[in-house]
Amino acid sequence: MLKAVIFLVAGVITWTFLEYIIHRFLGHRKKGNDPVRKEHQMHHSKAHYFAPMYKKMILAVLVFSISTLVVGSLVSWFMGGLYSFGLAGMYMIYEISHKRFHKRDPLIGYGLKMRKHHFYHHFGNPKHNHGVTTDVWDKVFGTYTKPDIVRVPNKMAMVWLRDSHEVLKEKYSTHFLVR
Repeated sequence: MLKAVIFLVAGVITWTFLEYIIHRFLGHRKKGNDPVRKEHQMHHSKAHYFAPMYKKMILAVLVFSISTLVVGSLVSWFMGGLYSFGLAGMYMIYEISHKRFHKRDPLIGYGLKMRKHHFYHHFGNPKHNHGVTTDVWDKVFGTYTKPDIVRVPNKMAMVWLRDSHEVLKEKYSTHFLVR
């Protein structure tokens, strides 16, 4: 039982690491015309753009299949499946969280903290804060910045930041500034 939990958690941790690596080194490459870089540039330049899910699923199925085959052939197919389940589960949490960061109010303090982390990357310094679900890898690799107030360009402002009169909601005024 403990071994199963370890493989499941290892898959979860692996995704958080891959999230950081993919974002930092593929999404922000200076040169290249690959789909990851192109889609990520679109995400940074258009306020509410997300790559179509079918594109992400093609890559995800490939990665999860390979991870199951590799871990399964090295340890056991059951453990390979658990590892990939942890990897895939955390990937889905990432997808849901990332989209929610852009489109919905935070529900808990961690959600607000990670929104500030993420939007500092978008609007403050794209060389920092590559993690979306966790800031751990940014801290490990020296790309972490704790923003006081995140300055958001008016044309890129998230809908949840403003009230019905297009004014920054008071509860976010110590965290964000729309300019």
